[in-house]
Amino acid sequence: MVIDSNKTVGTIVADDYRTAGVFSQLGIDFCCKGNRTIDEVCAKKGIDKFALLDELERVTSNNNNQGIDFKSWELDLLIDYIEKKHHRYVEEKIPQLLSFLIKLEQVHGAQHPELFEIKKLFKRSADELTQHMKKEELILFPFIKKMVEANRNNSPINIPGFGSVANPIAMMMEEHENEGERFEKIVELSNNYIPPADACNTYKVTYQMLQEFEADLHAHIHLENNILFPSAVVLQDKFY
Repeated sequence: MVIDSNKTVGTIVADDYRTAGVFSQLGIDFCCKGNRTIDEVCAKKGIDKFALLDELERVTSNNNNQGIDFKSWELDLLIDYIEKKHHRYVEEKIPQLLSFLIKLEQVHGAQHPELFEIKKLFKRSADELTQHMKKEELILFPFIKKMVEANRNNSPINIPGFGSVANPIAMMMEEHENEGERFEKIVELSNNYIPPADACNTYKVTYQMLQEFEADLHAHIHLENNILFPSAVVLQDKFY
């Protein structure tokens, strides 16, 4: 795939998710801040644009392993996937991680005071993500599904109380960005999830789980910010 440096990072990842690994290795946020172009992120981070483009084209040149083409999915199917894979993952992992982080505070907090801030940040993330997902599941996602059904049946749809679907989407994207910034701080405090020399097994497992949680969150936000939400805005234009 020939990569256009004027395309946004989010669009590139939406076209081929294999590019996400390249961006992640370079510390380029493709989900919460996926609206920046290759030119913009390279200029900001001092990255060689042509080397990045070469690497992106290398990973996309193999036609045998393109992964799932989420852009081709109907939006109601994509919503079901997000809820069943990513929302359930978050709900399952939050109590486990909080329990481990509390234990680390108690055992290692005196030697590693950064653990108190990591726990505080994750607790804030857990609380806000829980509320965020409920707003999606109870308000935004049902309306998008109604639009999909109305489009299939060629029937009209009532304008919701929130007006344009762009309004709740803007709120969800702002909350996504807040989560991205919180995890940037967690990454910094945890030394990129590298446990200290005196770390016990629980310490190591907790950092690994935090890293996996962040990776899942990136994939989750990417599906919404770069695929579901733009498609929902386009679909809405068919009705009003």
